Amino acid sequence: MSLTPPQPPPTWDHSAGDIARLTQELIAKDRAVQDKIGALAPKDCNFNSAALAEAETLLDAGTEPLAFYQNVSPSKELRDASNEAESLVRDFGVESSMRIDVYQAKVAAESNLKNSGEWEMLSSEQKRLVDKMILDGTRAGLALPEKERNELTNLKKELSQVCLEFSKNFNEENGVISFTEEELKGVPKDVVSGYTKRTEGSQELYDVTYKTPDIFPIFKFAENPETRRRAQEGHESRLEINVPLLSKALDLRRRIAKLLGYDTWADYITEVKMIKTAKSAGDFLTDLEEKLRPVGIKEREILLAMKKKEHEEKGLPFDGNFYIWDYRYYDRKYIESSLDLDDMLVKEYFPVSVVVPTILNIYQNLLGVRFEEIKGSTWHPEVQQFAVWEKDATDESGFVGYCYLDLFPRAAKYSHAAVWPLLSGHDLPNGKRSYPLASMVANLAKPTPEKPALMRHDDVVTFFHEMGHVFHGLLSKTKFARFHGTSVARDFVEAPSQMLENWCWEPKVLEQMSSHYETKKPLSPELIEKIIKSRYVNVGLFYLRQVFFAKFDIKVHTDKEDADYTNLWNNLREQISLVKAGKPCPGQGTFGHITGGYDAGYYGYTYSLVFAADMYATVFKADPLDPARGKQYRDKILCPGGSREELDSLEDFLGRPPNSEAFLKELFGTLPISASL
Repeated sequence: MSLTPPQPPPTWDHSAGDIARLTQELIAKDRAVQDKIGALAPKDCNFNSAALAEAETLLDAGTEPLAFYQNVSPSKELRDASNEAESLVRDFGVESSMRIDVYQAKVAAESNLKNSGEWEMLSSEQKRLVDKMILDGTRAGLALPEKERNELTNLKKELSQVCLEFSKNFNEENGVISFTEEELKGVPKDVVSGYTKRTEGSQELYDVTYKTPDIFPIFKFAENPETRRRAQEGHESRLEINVPLLSKALDLRRRIAKLLGYDTWADYITEVKMIKTAKSAGDFLTDLEEKLRPVGIKEREILLAMKKKEHEEKGLPFDGNFYIWDYRYYDRKYIESSLDLDDMLVKEYFPVSVVVPTILNIYQNLLGVRFEEIKGSTWHPEVQQFAVWEKDATDESGFVGYCYLDLFPRAAKYSHAAVWPLLSGHDLPNGKRSYPLASMVANLAKPTPEKPALMRHDDVVTFFHEMGHVFHGLLSKTKFARFHGTSVARDFVEAPSQMLENWCWEPKVLEQMSSHYETKKPLSPELIEKIIKSRYVNVGLFYLRQVFFAKFDIKVHTDKEDADYTNLWNNLREQISLVKAGKPCPGQGTFGHITGGYDAGYYGYTYSLVFAADMYATVFKADPLDPARGKQYRDKILCPGGSREELDSLEDFLGRPPNSEAFLKELFGTLPISASL
């Protein structure tokens, strides 16, 4: 039965001119509300200051889709207009955050609410909104004298532009590196057949882009270490243009933190996270590094011995070092030899046409919803559009929201996998509901002349993970958009999705979502067992790499002076990740997280894994597909979003405070001596 949603999906037929005009109109409307509230006499300020939250919600709902075009539109004109629009919105965001009149109205409203006794009648979510809005002002520096405030406004605007330029370079990056067929020996034929082939002089060359589906198979399969080295160094250097931008961003952040009275930018950022201080983040990483190091050293010895043996057999020189371009190659070979597990064989069991609908089905059954594909306007013909309903919906009250899937690579499209919460759910002033919209953008392999589109197992894990963010966005139900869905502390935002990755290592789920593209048979129990065993192979080296990214991020945001970040990047990686580099490449220019909202926050990926492991082991492990457990997860983790403290949601879900036992047991098979958070 097809129902009509109570809210139509947005249209995607904007011109570049529309994007500019609409953005300016939306900003003007929001500014008018701020002017009105800023002009109120202190005695007239009350909870109606929530009109600010409403206006901000309308601004976001209007501008987010317009700013999204830059990541997905095939039209350069639209991408540029979208980038410009985001730049305007960011500048306006800085201007808004620095309005002393609006801040004073918020402070007066809080004081009036508390003095009149009205405060006690507010819901916990309403109180949280007032608290957070005032904290926003304090953290923005509105308690500072005017001269410092003006300086702060200029610094923030400059920082916003630098970060925008950094990410624009990411999206527009279109470099290639060329290899002969001989140099690509070992790379699977279906991958090579997807490269652009050209003739130069008497030589046939293959142009390889730096997009994941193109370059990663070279890291994993190219037999010639020189090929892997060139691919690695090219990939690491592909965004050298971002090097001065990162230095500038870090300098601006140091100056902003100092003006705001924080010791470092990391202290400023962590104040509103679960972890609370930069020191706690650093201690967490150091503790984890110490536990991982002996495991990583053992793993490296095994892989180095494999390298030595292979180099001797092939008559290649061996200098006793384990390089960064050796890591993925020997990691794969080790898994293949120790588990007799062939990544490319596994891939044959995961055709995109089977995996995507099956994962959607698993989620629908677990969380009690149903997806209905709809036809309508999108930004590209390949995009799938769904209306999402409660499983047993019979009328419009069962509508949940919209979901878009944009799954295949194309030129000038966002190059990884991510979810954009384009619209947040919230209550409207008339008592009705505004519904959410989440868009997932990925780069799954396309079909080749010989084979349909197939996914590697780690693509399946990524897809499952990102769909976790989609459902956080769809199934959250908060009064205010500010707290909707993934609007939780940044070091908790990944935990729900990381928990859901566990499904991709469960035998019955693997069987359910696999179907060989020729025989249609699911993975055999033997192959499933090998996949599961491969999960924690070389886990020490894997997590030490994560610790390296996180420590680099914390270090550059706690250091008081500028540094040679290329050197720091390469030296830290060698010390922590236990892999050597050749020439020092400007890899920090490729570290998109550092300007994309994870500044002084990359530790959060590993920190939230602690919560993810605890949630899975405690609630789901016994029966991961049980809808009753899915409902508990939906009600206690997804539904509240950020409308309460994350720790409260976790305790509600687990029935006790979280701990790191499940995470450490997962990683090491046993508990290391100290298992505190």
